[in-house]
Amino acid sequence: MLIAALASAVFHAGMAQTIDLKSTTELSPYVFGHNLEHTRAAVNGGLSAQMLRNRKFAGKPSRNEGVAAGWSGIGEKTLFLQGGPAYTKHIGNPEMRRSNELNSQSVQNLVEGQVAGIFQDGLFLKEGETYQMRTVTRVNAPLTLKVELTDRDGTSVYAAKSLELKPSEDWVVSEFELTPSSGDRQGGIRYIFDKKAQVIFGALSMMPKDNFHGMRSDVVANLKAIGPRLLRWPGGNFAGEYRWKDGLLPVDQRGPLQAATEIETQPYTYGYDFHEIDTDDFVALCREVGAEPMITINIAWSAPEESAQWVEYCNGPADSEYGKLRAQRGHKEPYNVRFWSLGNEMGYGHMEGPAGPEGYAELAGKHADAMLKVTPDMELCSSGPYPSDNWAVHSAAPLADKVKYISLHHYAGGNRSFTTPEDIRNSYETTISSVEGNINQAKRMRESLDATGKSLHISFDEWNQWYSWYRPSCVTEGIYAARTMHFYISESAALDIPIVCYFQPVGEGAILITPEGSRLTANGQMFEMMKAHQDGRVCKVSDNDDYSTVATIKDGVLTITLINSSYDTDREFSFLIKGKVLEAALYSSEDVTPHSFFERSELEVTAKRKDIKTVLPPHSAAIIKLAIK
Repeated sequence: MLIAALASAVFHAGMAQTIDLKSTTELSPYVFGHNLEHTRAAVNGGLSAQMLRNRKFAGKPSRNEGVAAGWSGIGEKTLFLQGGPAYTKHIGNPEMRRSNELNSQSVQNLVEGQVAGIFQDGLFLKEGETYQMRTVTRVNAPLTLKVELTDRDGTSVYAAKSLELKPSEDWVVSEFELTPSSGDRQGGIRYIFDKKAQVIFGALSMMPKDNFHGMRSDVVANLKAIGPRLLRWPGGNFAGEYRWKDGLLPVDQRGPLQAATEIETQPYTYGYDFHEIDTDDFVALCREVGAEPMITINIAWSAPEESAQWVEYCNGPADSEYGKLRAQRGHKEPYNVRFWSLGNEMGYGHMEGPAGPEGYAELAGKHADAMLKVTPDMELCSSGPYPSDNWAVHSAAPLADKVKYISLHHYAGGNRSFTTPEDIRNSYETTISSVEGNINQAKRMRESLDATGKSLHISFDEWNQWYSWYRPSCVTEGIYAARTMHFYISESAALDIPIVCYFQPVGEGAILITPEGSRLTANGQMFEMMKAHQDGRVCKVSDNDDYSTVATIKDGVLTITLINSSYDTDREFSFLIKGKVLEAALYSSEDVTPHSFFERSELEVTAKRKDIKTVLPPHSAAIIKLAIK
């Protein structure tokens, strides 16, 4: 259907569409949702401002040396040992403990006067940037520990701090700032001492001073730019590895979390997440970017009572047991988190927990009952391998009295070859046509849920191109994202899909992040454009089977977004509508291959008495805002 619609683009040229300003439907704000999952590059190396790799020394040590992954040793006659007393820890769930999560790094200098220590390079240092530093150490003799920001060889020192340490049975936390005198794209950090003694490092930290709750300010700004109205956290798959109570510990003391059943979730961080963001940070981020929080519980490993305690921490009054903890941490007023998910992708082999719908429904029901006692008006979402008639009948339906949302995920496939003109065209058209997958999944899910006779909403809380997190974004995927959003905006009310979440914007599709900075990808540019529809009512548009046009109206302003999905043909859009043009912008690109972006320019619009016309070049999108009398 969609391919045929693309092929008929020229046929549509010159045919005026009508926009019915009276036949409108409500648009859920949560259609503009996104995921913030602790996987791959989203937090570590993404949103997190933390610059040091493996700063809590998780995993196995290096061969024949004993240094934690991500670090190098200094000194010929130095003994490095990983393990020993750990500064990091976990709260509760002892049966969930994975191997090599709680370690320290011991450095024993065997020769008086020798320089010994640990080193890490590959740090992007900015001249004049102030970095907040912390060390957590134990020593067995009085010594001076030098912390130096250097070049990658350690020969040029850009900033340094000397810490005078004394033996103690307690861990010593030292906080200070360093400002390098020179920038270095491949800088290093050295922790060194020259006394014949032992230093045990429990945790180390380095981040720019201008961070927002431990998150990069530039990334937060770009996340805000795409306009998320809901953020789903901490997973996704990672929800099955998360232990929320660890977030009650100081950030340096939170034990790393090992990937439970697949290293897929943490391939860039040695199979561990370092718990840089807790519940308080997440809620602060949601408030900063204007999003409603949606929290996914760990249904496999958390008892129902623990899930209820998390709800109480977020929503309970300051005189409740866990509300008091929140207040003591500086947040007296309840967070009032409304949306909660009962696990993620349950019933699939990669998730721990019940594999069948009956077992899941029984367990999820217990969690739901405990959580609803704390916040009776919360909105709960159940999980499973949907669309599935079996799960609809034996899980969604039995839970329907207390769980009104059902989670749906879909990742589209497509060709990924761009080396010849034929490959480029084929990859583009295959990717664009894969929007059909989202459409079909949503319709199948609606039919399956309706067949139960229960009133159930769809939470389409993960959608994207498959493996988009392992490759650079491009205009091809930008057009795919725009067309998918057009479908959701147009049909979410009819299909009862109040929640839609893209997976996922930070570092994996919508925001490109490097040590130097961040920017919106082509996908992100489309999300930024689409947020103009937020809080509007969706108008019915004629001759729109391919979802090329979306129109919303709010406060007398009609917002129209247009997509020309054709690979090589211009498309004319004509509307029988009267209004004054307030804004008209074109997003276009000559290139659709990886690393491509849209260029934003002024869109030429012909506005006559009762007619609006414009022409879009191939693989482009546009926005027009009209003042309607």
